[in-house]
Order: sequence, then C-alpha cells, then structure tokens
Amino acid sequence: MKKIKILFGFFALLTFAVGCSLEDGIDGDTSFLNSINTENIDAIFEITNDNSGNVTITPTGEGVTRYKVIYGDGSGSDGAVTLSPGQSTTHSYAEGSYTVTVVGMNLAGEEVSQDFPLTVTYRAPENVTVTTSGNMQVSASADYAESFLVYYGDVENETGTPLAVGETLPPHTYPATGAPFTLRVVALSGGAATTEVAKELFGLPITFEREGGAFFGTFDDWGQQAFEVVDNPASSGLNTSAKVGKYTNGHAPWSGTYSPLNIPLNFEHGQVVKVMIYNPDSANIGKMLNLELEWPVGGSEANPYGAILKQPITKSGAWEELTFDFSAMESIPDDALFTQLVFRFNDTAEGTEEVIYMDNITLTN
Repeated sequence: MKKIKILFGFFALLTFAVGCSLEDGIDGDTSFLNSINTENIDAIFEITNDNSGNVTITPTGEGVTRYKVIYGDGSGSDGAVTLSPGQSTTHSYAEGSYTVTVVGMNLAGEEVSQDFPLTVTYRAPENVTVTTSGNMQVSASADYAESFLVYYGDVENETGTPLAVGETLPPHTYPATGAPFTLRVVALSGGAATTEVAKELFGLPITFEREGGAFFGTFDDWGQQAFEVVDNPASSGLNTSAKVGKYTNGHAPWSGTYSPLNIPLNFEHGQVVKVMIYNPDSANIGKMLNLELEWPVGGSEANPYGAILKQPITKSGAWEELTFDFSAMESIPDDALFTQLVFRFNDTAEGTEEVIYMDNITLTN
C-alpha cells in the first residue's frame, strides 16, 4: 500500500511540471505575425539653404520596427543607413537630383520599399566683396560661396585663377600700357549658381574719356576744393581730348587731390611722370604744381610719403605738358611701387579756389 501511494505522488508531480512548462498566455502560436501590415512608408526631407548640401531624412511608416535609408548617391559601402522608428539621418549631397529609397522592416522580417525624388539646388553667393591690396593682391568674401575665380582682365581668353575663401592671391603685375583694366571675380556656390562682380582698376596712364573718369578725391580743412570730370575748355594744340579733369584748389596750403591706384605706379615701367595742364588764369603762371607719390608697397606706414617733385606752370590759355622726373632720386629703388598719386597746387600760400585742368597722366622713361 505504501508503494502505491509513492508511485501516485510521482505521477502527480510530473503532471504539474509539464503543465507549468509554458508561461501563462504564451502558447507558441505565431500566426498573428501573418496579420502585420507595413504601410504608408514615407520620407521627410529637411534641406539646408546654406550650400552645405546637408539634407536631414526622417523615414515614417506604420508597422515598422526598423528602417533602411539608401541615400542614392553611392556614398559609403552601399550608401545606406539603418534607423529605428523616430530617428533621422543627415547626409551631405552635391548639387543634383537623386532617388532616395526607404525600406521598412516589420517583426515578421518582411520589407516594404519606397522611392522618393530629392533635388538639391545650391543658392547663388550673396554679398560678394572684392579687396585689392599692395601689388594687386586679390582677396574676396561672400555668403554661400565655396570658392572664387579671379580674372585680372589683362590677357585674352583668360583662365580664371582659383581663390579659396580666406585666401589672398600672390601679387599680380599688370603691363605698362592699356589701363584701365577690369578685374572680375566669380563667386562659386559649389553648384551651377554663380555671382560675378567687376571692379574697375586704376593705374597710369590716366585719362578722363571713359564714363566716370578716374577717381580723384580731395582734402582740405575748409572743404572748398573739388575735382570733377568736365568738357575740355580748350580742345586744341597739345590736347584735343573731349573730357578732362578739373581741380579747384582749397584754401589750406596743404590741400590737394589724390587718386588711389589699385594698379600701382611701377618704376620698372618708367620713372618719369608727364601731365598735361591747362591754366585759365595768367596770375597762376610761375606757381608750382606738386606731384607726390605716396604709400609705396612695402614702405613704412610711419613715413608713407615716397617722393615729391614740383614744376612751375608756364602758360595760360593753352595746354602744356609738365614733366616730373623721379629717376634722379636715389632714395627710391628702381622697382618701387606706389599706390597713391597726389597733386597739390601752390603749397606755399593759402588757396583762393584757383582752377587747374589736367589730363593724360602717363608714366614713361
């Protein structure tokens, strides 16, 4: 009898153990996976507008446990990245049109793929600024520019010189004749869009025939002096040009007119400056006209004045040519470059708003 009770207890324990081998509610039936649907696969694109090409891609969909985003530009090993729901990926594209593929995967391991068109267009650079310094050393800046091309304008069929953002190009020497030149700088977006700016360059020779003439400023504490481009008051003799420069002298003895030269006056091209002068007032005969060369390239800012020569006016009512020969000034090196030209009239006395016309400022030997 005792043996029978022990045997019965063993079978009861075995039955209990088998009945508890599966968790409550888990019966091994996976047929529910057959009813999972992966639907409405989509992609949200956030495209930056700063020419970086960065695009943030956020995949969406229903019934998805994982996404695979294929960028469509062949980047990386297969150009793809795996994401969880709610995650995004940012990728840098060159300008162009692409097909982005989003693959949604569900619990059953099924995949649903959807293609989406993406177009990345770079904006044209804005606020382009061109700076020239020294012996035509060019730099440039712009919003949304990847780089620049510089065209100096002194040769035909010119190939642009590459210029990086934040870079200054080496010096560029222009030929002795043919000024003025037009400097062109093209700002590149990194795509098809570009922005071009042009800058008129001034150097010798200086005439006033083209529209706007050359730029001359004036300096005087009373503000009475002026410089303007006018019709030739006596188109005959030495000078039959249609347009000339008219300088009205200021009151202060040191008053004058100046012209910044972004193409420096180059002593390797000559050291003699000639200027045509027309004096309408006989009272000015014998008074001196100063020609001063300033701001030499590489010179000391503490002593910017390079050279000063004076020549008397000898005529009234007719054009004459004054010659300023700097070749005898041993303190000036033969390869000197000056970036400012200054004229002053009768600097030993206060001015009375005398008028002097000038034209055809040339550099020669």
